[in-house]
Amino acid sequence: MEQWLREHEAGAIALDAADDLRALRSRFRVPLAKDIGGRGDGECVYLVGNSLGLQPVATRAAMEAELDDWARLGVEAHFKGAHPWFSAHEEVRGMLSRVVGALPREVVAMNSLTTNLHLMMVSFYRPTRERYKIVIEDTAFPSDSYAVQSQVEFHAPRAGFDASRAVVRLKPREGEATLRTADVLETLDRERDSVALVMLGGVNYLTGQLLEIGEITSFARARGVVVGWDLAHAAGNIDLRLHDDGPDFAAWCSYKYLNSGPGSIAGAFVHERHLHAGAGLPRFAGWWGNDPKERFRMGPEFRPVESADAWQLSNPPIFALTPLRVSLELFDRATMPALREKSKRLTGLLERLIDERNARGPGKPVGVLTPREHGQRGCQLSLVLPGDARRAFSALQARGIVCDFREPNVVRAAPVPLYSSFHDVWRFVVALDDALEGGAAGGGT
Repeated sequence: MEQWLREHEAGAIALDAADDLRALRSRFRVPLAKDIGGRGDGECVYLVGNSLGLQPVATRAAMEAELDDWARLGVEAHFKGAHPWFSAHEEVRGMLSRVVGALPREVVAMNSLTTNLHLMMVSFYRPTRERYKIVIEDTAFPSDSYAVQSQVEFHAPRAGFDASRAVVRLKPREGEATLRTADVLETLDRERDSVALVMLGGVNYLTGQLLEIGEITSFARARGVVVGWDLAHAAGNIDLRLHDDGPDFAAWCSYKYLNSGPGSIAGAFVHERHLHAGAGLPRFAGWWGNDPKERFRMGPEFRPVESADAWQLSNPPIFALTPLRVSLELFDRATMPALREKSKRLTGLLERLIDERNARGPGKPVGVLTPREHGQRGCQLSLVLPGDARRAFSALQARGIVCDFREPNVVRAAPVPLYSSFHDVWRFVVALDDALEGGAAGGGT
């Protein structure tokens, strides 16, 4: 190992010792390197919370408690359980609102991300022959592309527009990897009379770029354009201000930075200006969106509650909601501002070590797709590996490093402040340097 890397280890250990949030790591189950196919008996370096967050230690007991209530109380657990099922989604409302910077009544935990996006577009994508386009980023997550394309194809025959021209895909400038805000705004201004909806990812899944949510939202709304955000890679990652920034809606999953488990319950935001009874928005209705005061009168008329709950369809899945509640309790303890500050330091250390490794040579440099400015990124750095990138990624796995690979040569590494350490960052760069310099058969980290 290069001497300079050894010298940085002491610095990383010192940063961990001074970290006020370091005790949170013990609240999570960090896999052992040998269990994920790596060498050594210690914990792996887990840098893939942008894909699936780690399991909180308290999750198992919380799940077992719900199973016990089901066994002991049966249907009575809806009202007599330790966390009554009838109002279980309400129990997470305040905590969830603090994570995304919203009023409690503007958020709801429900469904899955793409389901929520479709439900939001039922209400907020109301195309006409003249105004029908949806603006997304060209590198949007595929599910978003599928969702918006299916929406325009559904509406096109009725509204009388050409579906093939309805999706506007924002692309970076030639030779650049990320979008410039000025270019986004220029497109919105140019297309202002034909755009019905802007629906962008708050943090791009591939590049890790954080878009300027407030500025883009304000600019679009001033031109009469409805604004929604996919916050799958933003919720629990950056310090959101949804109420103040004022988008019409947003949606997110919770199994990434919010640690609720694979495929678990998602979330949605609807700004309060759309929540009063006279808002007149169309929606797909279901029993749990009805005013709870009316719910058990079992009548045929839908009376939406004046909160984001009005977009719920069915009663919440308790075994999906419980892990979210456990994780959100940890967010409440840490607070998003404190987590965001630690995140900047973690990712900043990763960036500095990569830069120093590149500057020292003589190996081929590692590229960085993600913007350099803290205000334009969250936890994640998207690294462009030189040479045989797939081989280098396999070498990382053998060293107990858990990150992910995107063809043809991008490794996404996301040090998550709830459970990642500064020493984890150091271990990753050591393993990366070794993998790139031909040490694929070397020892563990």
